[in-house]
Amino acid sequence: MGDDRRVARTLLARQGSTYAEDAGITLADRPGPLYQLLVLTTLLSTRIRAQVAVAAARELFAAGWRTPQAMEASGWQDRVDALGRGHYRRYDERTATMLGTGARLCLDRWHGDLRRMHRETEGEPAALRRRLTEFPGIGPTGADIFLREVQTVWPDVRPYADRRTLAGAKRLGLPADPHGLAGLVAAPDFGRLASALVRVALGEESAGEVTRTAAR
Repeated sequence: MGDDRRVARTLLARQGSTYAEDAGITLADRPGPLYQLLVLTTLLSTRIRAQVAVAAARELFAAGWRTPQAMEASGWQDRVDALGRGHYRRYDERTATMLGTGARLCLDRWHGDLRRMHRETEGEPAALRRRLTEFPGIGPTGADIFLREVQTVWPDVRPYADRRTLAGAKRLGLPADPHGLAGLVAAPDFGRLASALVRVALGEESAGEVTRTAAR
C-alpha cells in the first residue's frame, strides 16, 4: 500500500490537473461551470485527441459561450469557426449542431442548471449516466467523462472511476477498483487522480517514468 501511495503521489505531482482545468473551467457546483463541463464532455466524446477537444473548448469559452443561453444564441457558423480555431475540424459541423441542440435541451429540461439533474437523481451515478446520455453526442463513455470530472464538486459521486481510469491504474500496478484507488489519496484529490490515470491510459503520461520516479 505504501508503494501504491507513492506512485499515486508521483502521478499527481506530474499530472495534477483535470481536463476541466486544462480547458479553463474553474469547476464549482454552479450552473455556469457545470454547463461548461457538459460542453467539454461533448467535445471529448468524439474520436479526437483529448488536447484538441480541450483547445476547442477554450475557443468556445473565449467567444463568450459559457452558458446554455449564450451557446444557443450563438450562430452555427460562428461555432464551427471557433471549433476550427481549436483544430477540431473533422467533426466541427456536426458538433456545432449538437452544441446548439444540447444547449436548448439543458434550458428546457433543467432550466440551464445541471444541479437540478443532480438533485433529481440524488447523486446516484447510474441515474446520472442515464440523464447525461440524453444530451446529443454524449453516450456512455461521455457520461463517464462528465462524472469522472464532476466528482471534484459532487462528493456523493465519489469515488467514480471509469474504464479508462481503471486501465491507467492497471498499467501502473495500482488497484483496479474505485475504492482501492480511493484509499491512495485524500478524498478531494480523487478526481484529479482519476484524470491523471486516464492520461496514463491514453499514453499522455508514461507509466514507466511514473513508477521509476516513485521508486527513487
